[in-house]
Amino acid sequence: MARTRVRPELRTEERTGDAPNPVWFKPVMFGFMLVGLAWIIVFYVSQGTLPIPDLQSWNILIGFGIAFIGFLMTTRWR
Repeated sequence: MARTRVRPELRTEERTGDAPNPVWFKPVMFGFMLVGLAWIIVFYVSQGTLPIPDLQSWNILIGFGIAFIGFLMTTRWR
């Protein structure tokens, strides 16, 4: 059985094919999570009059949806 040798000068990303994330990825990921949390907090503190009064309780779903996008991005974080 032949052994394949991995050249030591190759970095882990080059061996596995997983490139690191771009610089903007982490701030955007945490930004989505924080904006979603802020949306929900503003809704509760304003007693439903903000951020969009016409949506009423749908504001909670929007806040969770925005935060969920950030949490989905964590699955691609390297």
